[in-house]
Amino acid sequence: MRLVWLVHVYLLSIGAFCEEVSKSDVVNIGAIFTFSTINGNVARIAMNAAVEDVNSDPSILGGKTLTISMHDSNYSGFLGIIGALNYMETDTVAIIGPQSSSMAHILSHLANQLHVPLLSFTALDPTLSPLQFPYFIQTAPNDLFQMTAIAEMVSYFGYREVTAVFSDDDGSRNGITALGEKLAESRCKISYKAVIPPVQIATWDQVKNELIKVKMMESRVIVLHTCTKTGLLVFEVAQFLGMMDRGYIWIATTWLSSILDSRESQISPKTSKSIQGVLTLRLHTPDSKRKRVFASRWNQLSNDSIGLNAYGLYAYDAVWMIANAVKVFLDHGGTISFSNDPSLSSLGERTLNLGALSIFDGGKQILNNILQTNNMTGLTGPLGFGPDRSPIHPSYDIINVVRTGSRQIGYWSNYSGLSVMSPEMLYSKPSNHSSSSQQLSSVVWPGETTIQPRGWVFPNNGRQLRIGVPNRVSYQDFVSRVEGNDTLQGYCIDVFLAAIKLLPYPVPYKFILFGDGHKNPSYTELVNMIISNVFDAAVGDIAIVTNRTKIVDFTQPYVESGLVIVVPIRTMNSSPWAFLHPFTPLMWGVTAAFFLIVGVVVWILEHRINDEFRGPPKKQFVTILWFSFSTMFFCTSRKHSEHTWSLGSNHLAICGMESLISSNDLIGFQVGSFAENYLIEEMGLAKSRLIALGSPEEYAMALETGTVSAVVDEWPYVELFLSTNCKFSIVGQEFTKSGWGFAFPRDSPLAIDMSTALLTLSENGDLQKIHDKWLTKKTCSQNFELGSDQLNLTSFWGLFLICGIVCVLALLIYLCSMLRKFSRYFPELYDTSRFARVQTFLSFVNEKEEVSKSRLKRKREEMSSL
Repeated sequence: MRLVWLVHVYLLSIGAFCEEVSKSDVVNIGAIFTFSTINGNVARIAMNAAVEDVNSDPSILGGKTLTISMHDSNYSGFLGIIGALNYMETDTVAIIGPQSSSMAHILSHLANQLHVPLLSFTALDPTLSPLQFPYFIQTAPNDLFQMTAIAEMVSYFGYREVTAVFSDDDGSRNGITALGEKLAESRCKISYKAVIPPVQIATWDQVKNELIKVKMMESRVIVLHTCTKTGLLVFEVAQFLGMMDRGYIWIATTWLSSILDSRESQISPKTSKSIQGVLTLRLHTPDSKRKRVFASRWNQLSNDSIGLNAYGLYAYDAVWMIANAVKVFLDHGGTISFSNDPSLSSLGERTLNLGALSIFDGGKQILNNILQTNNMTGLTGPLGFGPDRSPIHPSYDIINVVRTGSRQIGYWSNYSGLSVMSPEMLYSKPSNHSSSSQQLSSVVWPGETTIQPRGWVFPNNGRQLRIGVPNRVSYQDFVSRVEGNDTLQGYCIDVFLAAIKLLPYPVPYKFILFGDGHKNPSYTELVNMIISNVFDAAVGDIAIVTNRTKIVDFTQPYVESGLVIVVPIRTMNSSPWAFLHPFTPLMWGVTAAFFLIVGVVVWILEHRINDEFRGPPKKQFVTILWFSFSTMFFCTSRKHSEHTWSLGSNHLAICGMESLISSNDLIGFQVGSFAENYLIEEMGLAKSRLIALGSPEEYAMALETGTVSAVVDEWPYVELFLSTNCKFSIVGQEFTKSGWGFAFPRDSPLAIDMSTALLTLSENGDLQKIHDKWLTKKTCSQNFELGSDQLNLTSFWGLFLICGIVCVLALLIYLCSMLRKFSRYFPELYDTSRFARVQTFLSFVNEKEEVSKSRLKRKREEMSSL
């Protein structure tokens, strides 16, 4: 309200002396800056030099003289408004400034109303929209590009969180907002924002209080976006607090490079020490002859009072852009004229004398001429604007402050990102923003080290890390609570404790059990507690699966896992008729012996009438062997194979996931495991086929009683289960590949450090020792004999009995037949000795049937002849 009344008084005072001015030979422009600042002082010198150069060339304005009026706002918003109003009533065709974005938001409304172009190269708030403020032009790249460069630097160095320190003004706040948006595009974020009071009121204690809060945060990557005076104060306080030592990363916006370029020789040793290792940006201006000539003039222009920085070059070009726009306007027959705004005049008659404020009739044409600037090269390079009215080819130099001054480590351009090559060299090549093409030179970090800092520490804010731990009911070798106190133990707990001891910093933590203690909790719910900020991490037998990795970060797996199928080992319910099955070695031996016996029997039965079974003894022996083995291996090989596989499939119905899915059998799973969702969502099984089991004892009972045909669970649980339950076995292969890890929030640096610690445990053997301590159990009792898949002799005694009976009956029948024939052929031998009769009988048996018949026939003939 006070500001409004001051403007009221000012307008009343100037209205009395206002008269129409028409100077056809003068073109007036204005400038509003705080000239006591570095950028304001440099801009003043550069703009005066530009006006002098424009007036030295009569061809520019066709004999007209360009004049510039300087107004010092002296950090005051009110004085800035007064200066703008003063220009608006003195036939000013354009205004350069203001210096701050806060003032730009106010003065842009005046520019819109009175059609006076407002050009600024320091008010770079990205929210100053050309749609809202069409007469406001940012002649330098706005902070959106600077924040894009910083975000890409943060990502390039592998950091995920930053702390933003900024002034409490429009420009700084909106710039940091843009930084947050750009960081989010590369999965980074601003973890903490520290707001510094405006430059006029910022004190040592205020800055100190904010930096103490920053020091307590975990991120050590700090982006400082403020003005020169406040920025140096921040670094001095940071040096006092030990925040410029090793481990910190400071990135300052362009305000710091303007100090280095303009007053590096005047920086005190104390200030110089406080900015060692800082990274900063400088508006990139390509090298050119014209730029070098102007730089050589600078010492004379400034009387060696201040150095030239990029803002001086932009100030010089801003004057030339206005002069060129006016030239084009005049060349096309335009005349510089102003007229009263009827709406303002009517208001002034009743309250304020606003009739003194006149509209620039050619303002729209001048604005368009500025925006359409092309084929013009200034000290900052080619001049022009893109479709979004931002300067073409926005780019920055990346500077590293070192003890000897500053060194350039690379460039950033909107065309190709980070590079050690200048943007002008890259413009002739295809644009490439791939991560592999991003490159910067080495950096000397705070503490004068070339080793890149980790970028974070565990926050020193006194708060313990809340770690959720599943309150397991079964398999308590992995996680369990010690009876009588709140201490936790188990394989997973020991792995976590061993890993956290390897971290190079202390991590205060506390375990919080998750679950009711009556059944295993849902691990998906446990992971969701992290994104709900109930827990800061989760430790336990937590499987790393796809849907969980989308919401949290996991460490390196500390144990391999995967789903497997457990089924009962079927004991052999052998019957005398289970003939066809793969044989034991004894079975094969007995079978071979029986086939040999059969061969002998067949030989006995056939040798008298079959020539194949006659001949020398050696030949007959070979014939017997050949007949036995051909019968054994060839004649029945096909049926043997078919019946063997048929029996094998009947013997074990489930042999893998495919057979499990195709069956209609019920399947068991562990309560709380991801196996349930996997079987339903990924394998397409009906939920009605799944049975929840809560303990190893329930596994065993369900499998033994046939309640379920198989249990699907993760390998570590199954390994522990089978170590004491020998009646069950795994069938098929693991059908998922995963592991167990500790869960942390997305982009948590603690997850990375814990992964490194877990790898160390694996390499030095400690991880295996912990495994052996908790998970190596006694093997199955030696008294328990597993049923074999091979069929033994017991399974075939009926077959061999039949075979033996048939052979004996055949031999008996054959013997009776031969005895009867022998008695008919040799009745005279009854009176001889027993030995003689046996010897003759054996010869008769070995005799060919035709010979015996011939002998009998002769005997009958002899008897008939008698």
